[in-house]
Amino acid sequence: MAELLSAEEIIELKGQIAAVHEPRELIIEVLQAVQKSHGWVPDAGVKLAAELLGLSPLQVDEVATFYDKIYRSPVGRKVIHVCDSICCWTRGTELVYRHLQQVLGIVPGETTSDGCFTLLPTCCLGACDKSPAMRIGDRLYGELTVERVNTILADERQETEA
Repeated sequence: MAELLSAEEIIELKGQIAAVHEPRELIIEVLQAVQKSHGWVPDAGVKLAAELLGLSPLQVDEVATFYDKIYRSPVGRKVIHVCDSICCWTRGTELVYRHLQQVLGIVPGETTSDGCFTLLPTCCLGACDKSPAMRIGDRLYGELTVERVNTILADERQETEA
């Protein structure tokens, strides 16, 4: 299991865990560390997180499966989260979402055949003032149109290939 995180990462996480009153506070941070290192959180990652936090794997998995930014199965190199909140839907997310599915050749939850993109819905990105919005990795894109989506995808794909 240790191969999911380096010895240095484990030491750093143990330090963070020792500094908090309740280790449960750091479930997401520990899972994010596993995901950053491994690309997603396999069962062994849940077990490792549970051991580090002094919790049961079930307690950790309950959080992992609830939080939609923790991936419990393999994803593409870039994950596209499309906001499906009411603000985004009233301002055109449905058109953007359909376009993404058509251009990428996948439906929500799938990954492109080249492993580049995974398309996922998300309940809110906190960008109502920029709706419709999507996030790719750590980048938030708002005021989306079909044309803007095409440009963003081309830029993101080029960055991945570079």
